Amino acid sequence: MEFVKALLEHQPMMAMFLTIAIGYLVGEINVKGFSLGVGAVLFVALAMGWFAPKSAPSPMVGTLGLALFLYTVGVQYGKQFFLGLTSAAGRRANLMALIGVLLAGAVSVFIARSTGMKLSYALGLFAGSGTSTPTLQAAIAFVGNDDPAVGYSVSYPFGVAGPILFLYFAFLLLKPKIEAATTAGLELMEIALRAPDMAGKTLADVTSELPSGVQIVALRTAHHNQPVSPSMVVAENDVVLVVGPSKEVLQTVSKQLGEAAPGRVVRDRGDLDYVRVFASRPSVVGRMIGDLALPGGIATAIVHVRRGDTELTPRPDLVLEFGDRVGLLANRSEFGPVRKLFGDSIKGTAEFSYISIGLGMTLGFLLGAIQFPIPGIGKIAIGLSGVLIVALILGQQRRTGGMNWTIPLSANLVMRNLGLTLFLAQVGMSSGPKFAATVTDTGLQMLGLGAIVLVALVLPILLMGFLVYKLPYDEVAGIVSGACGNPAILAYANKLAPTDRPDIGYAMIFPGMTIVKILFVDIILALFSG
Repeated sequence: MEFVKALLEHQPMMAMFLTIAIGYLVGEINVKGFSLGVGAVLFVALAMGWFAPKSAPSPMVGTLGLALFLYTVGVQYGKQFFLGLTSAAGRRANLMALIGVLLAGAVSVFIARSTGMKLSYALGLFAGSGTSTPTLQAAIAFVGNDDPAVGYSVSYPFGVAGPILFLYFAFLLLKPKIEAATTAGLELMEIALRAPDMAGKTLADVTSELPSGVQIVALRTAHHNQPVSPSMVVAENDVVLVVGPSKEVLQTVSKQLGEAAPGRVVRDRGDLDYVRVFASRPSVVGRMIGDLALPGGIATAIVHVRRGDTELTPRPDLVLEFGDRVGLLANRSEFGPVRKLFGDSIKGTAEFSYISIGLGMTLGFLLGAIQFPIPGIGKIAIGLSGVLIVALILGQQRRTGGMNWTIPLSANLVMRNLGLTLFLAQVGMSSGPKFAATVTDTGLQMLGLGAIVLVALVLPILLMGFLVYKLPYDEVAGIVSGACGNPAILAYANKLAPTDRPDIGYAMIFPGMTIVKILFVDIILALFSG
């Protein structure tokens, strides 16, 4: 064993990647739907640090990893975050999450003051109960040692399992009726215009009377198919190709406009044919569909966009992202120029601009280094939360002039998970010896206190959501997921409530609550250290 220990301590990078491999292996162990996931890396890293104390890699590795994690989260969720600040539902959800986070923080401070526990340990409990690695980093950076990692690692299992158990028992108690989406995409229907009031109307007038989410994408008149423009005037017996969210909705539209006329448009491909391309060229990514100069002009039309596993209606204000699959109607002679315009490269959907990432990260570190005065406390710097704030702004902007700030979803997930993994491995290996000594002395006490902090975070959100605001279960589940932050909680919420509300709630709340947790730790430490 001494040989293995010496080898690990002489090869810290090898030790770190071995820790990551074993951690992910342990994280895949599933016990009745519960697994630690990436969080298992922290526990394996603690064991590695205890066994080989000198094997811990440089703190710079952990800082880099967390910066990558924060930047990729901000760029992806910037739009949803700012939407949450401007909409009434978003502000309400953020308020609920804020109350839960601040109560959990207050309880952790009360624990430190009433039990004599180190404040750094108590704030580690706060960070672990909220499974917030950025908060842990902020605490470590302020106190200058790894004490917060001890409390974090003790309470982290509660931070993952606790919200899941709360959501499970709430589901059993409330028995909510949640209908999963009946279709994963859009539906098409050809409709002949038979209604007596249709003739002579413009397509803009016809579209304005249709249900939300329904669009007319092609018109067949005088035995020819053509893409639509709002100023076109329709005649009786013209056939329109309509796209909508479900067959039921389109059946209603068919009765409103006339009657179904299957095959009239799609069988004639002399004027228009269908082509699907990947959005991979930087000149189109980050731009709105309405701003694109399509080959063929009005003779070419975008009929749908598929992003990941979701079909999106091609509204003029829809901003394209790397990897979007765009379906168009165009003359076959325009297929080549269409592919050239969009790029149509699978390889390109995993590439991104290192220039934009470099500039964005630079701005984030600069913002984090600025010291802001707080009355009664002094000056504090927001540290790595500056990276998150800048990333949120850039994620909202999507594009500035010729600079595209977006990152393809596949590349974003890889960078995010790599960054989080590097941070957990580094901080766990650094704090292993201290963790073992502390748990030996006060392990059961800290476990109980970690559970109390977790209850203070989750229970107020559930009570406000169900009893005060009487919100639907899936919306409350999204708020809990965003306030707690761990992706495993969101995955479980999606399993119980297979709608888009948990994802929307998570996106609106997670970035803001991450910043709140970081600032809470900074302010409390500055206040009590002063």
